[in-house]
Amino acid sequence: MIKTKQLGFIFMDFQYPYALAGLFVGFVVGLTGVGGGSLMTPILLYFGVSPANAVGTDLLYAAITKSGGIHVHNKKRNIDWHITLMLALGSVPAALLTLWALHSSGLDTATINKVIKKSLGWAMLFTALAILFKQKIMDYSHRNDVWITRMSRKQQDIATVIVGLIMGVIVTLTSIGAGALGTVALFLLYPLLPVVRLVGTEIAHAVPLTLVAGIGHASFGNVDWSLLVNLLIGSLPGIYLGSHLAHRAAEKYLRPALAMMMLYAGSKLAL
Repeated sequence: MIKTKQLGFIFMDFQYPYALAGLFVGFVVGLTGVGGGSLMTPILLYFGVSPANAVGTDLLYAAITKSGGIHVHNKKRNIDWHITLMLALGSVPAALLTLWALHSSGLDTATINKVIKKSLGWAMLFTALAILFKQKIMDYSHRNDVWITRMSRKQQDIATVIVGLIMGVIVTLTSIGAGALGTVALFLLYPLLPVVRLVGTEIAHAVPLTLVAGIGHASFGNVDWSLLVNLLIGSLPGIYLGSHLAHRAAEKYLRPALAMMMLYAGSKLAL
């Protein structure tokens, strides 16, 4: 919880390196639609922020920056609320259980930070692969002979809850994966839905998941509130600028470049 006497310092303690980091990440997210947690958390680690604080702060950062996307996508009817609910039925309880496990494990801070760091590395590697092979996965999911396309609605619901459960654990431990990994999973489960609707649905699911996980980390003292404000100061205009400059060249060249950066950074953390 934030103490009353800390409130003034949160808004007065402006630190331009963190604001610039927020500007850069926000710009990339606005330009390509990916890279939020996958870039922000490793940058915070580079700045010397502890893994637990980096994850906790980034989770609330993600919840705030993505919340505007729900309004936009809902207004354009790009959200399937049934799928969002099925995902949340798995992810929110999984997030709470993961937080409980971290808190009650009895592990010292150094060990918990090591677990988070290793998990972050592997999550980055899988996210990078999801970005690199996104189109191939989409093409595969649209084949008529793929067994996924023959699933009943009940089977889809069960599979979606399971995906949500897995995402809840990954996102709570690492703060990344809600975007790229979650969307790819939805591509496979719902190949007949338009891509924009799947993206909107995943954003609608990511906000409550990151909010619950972020609040949970905050309750353990794993959120740097001054850092969060500085990141938001930079990222909000960055997202605005990036979204207005988005074009196909960015999609074609920047996504693979981001994926290669994630592969490199992820391998350093995981191995």
